[in-house]
Amino acid sequence: MTDASATAARRPGEPALAALGLSAPDPDPADTSAHYFPGGGRWRTEIPSCEGPEALAVVLKEASRLDVPIHRISQGSGVWMLSDAEITEMVESTGERDIELCLFTGPRGTWDIGGSTRTDSRGAGLRARGHDAVAGCVEDAVRATELGVKCLLVADEGVLWTLHRARTAGIIPSDTTLKVSALIGPVNPAAYAVYERLGADSVNVPSDLTLDHLTEIRRVSAAPMDMYIEAPDDLGGYVRMYEVAELIRRGAPLYLKFGLSKSPGIYPYGHHMRELTLATAKERMRRGRLALDLLARHGADGDMAPLGSRLPGDLQRFETSS
Repeated sequence: MTDASATAARRPGEPALAALGLSAPDPDPADTSAHYFPGGGRWRTEIPSCEGPEALAVVLKEASRLDVPIHRISQGSGVWMLSDAEITEMVESTGERDIELCLFTGPRGTWDIGGSTRTDSRGAGLRARGHDAVAGCVEDAVRATELGVKCLLVADEGVLWTLHRARTAGIIPSDTTLKVSALIGPVNPAAYAVYERLGADSVNVPSDLTLDHLTEIRRVSAAPMDMYIEAPDDLGGYVRMYEVAELIRRGAPLYLKFGLSKSPGIYPYGHHMRELTLATAKERMRRGRLALDLLARHGADGDMAPLGSRLPGDLQRFETSS
C-alpha cells in the first residue's frame, strides 16, 4: 500500500520550474515506503534536547502558541542528570498532554576516562565501556521506568539488547519503547535491520543519509525511523527542511526531529547552561513550525499519526532465550 497524498504532493519550486521547461522527472512510485505507524499515519514529531522541567515548560508553551503537534519529547543528558522530582514533573507534564517522554540512559564513553574517544579515530565513541557502564544504564532504565518514563534512549548495542531482554523478562514494563541514538545511528539497511532485531522500536539515522539510502532501509525493515530535519552542529548541522515531504515518502514511518544548527552543545546539562537551553528550546519550536508550514504549502501535511500514539507495531526480534 502506498501513500497517495505523499506521491501527489507538490515538490518545491515545481510549478515555476515547469513553466520554464525545467521540470524534474516524476517520482518513482517504487521508492515510496509501504509502511505506516500502527493506528495510522506516516509521520510523527519529536522535540529533542529537552533537558529538564524548565525546558519542557518552554517547549509546551511554544507548542501551544505556535500550534506545533508533538508526539515525543527526548532528552540527551541522561536519567542520571535528573532528580526523581524533576523526572516526575516531566512525566506528569507530558502525560497530561499524552506526549511520550524519552530519557537517555547511563554513562557514555565520551564522558568517562577512556582516552580513545579523544583520538582522531574516536575509538568506541558513545558506547558503554565495560560492565559498570552497562550496569549504570540498566540502573537508569529501572529508575526511570519506576518513575513513569515509557521510552528510553540508548547509544550502545549491548545496552539495547540487555534492556530488550529486561522488558521481555518483566524487569522493566513490557510496553517500554527503546530508541537508538543518532550518535550511533546505522548507515546501511543491514545494520538497521540488526538494531530492529536487537530490540529497537525506533532508530535515529544520521541526517546525511540520501533519499536512496532511506528507500534501501525501507525494503528490509518497518521499524520507525527518527531523523533530524535540522541537525545540531555536532551531528553535521544539516538543514533538510525542503526535503521533508520526500523524506516522509521514502522513510515512513518517520519521526521528524526538530533540532537546531549553529548552537553550542548542552550535554550534560546543568543550571549553568540554563539561559542557553531555554532559548534553544524555544527556537526549536519555531523551526518545527516552519517545517510544518512548508509541508502544508506543498500539500504534504496529511497522514500525520494521531497525537498520543507511541507504539511501533509488530517488529522483527532475535530470540531472547539462550
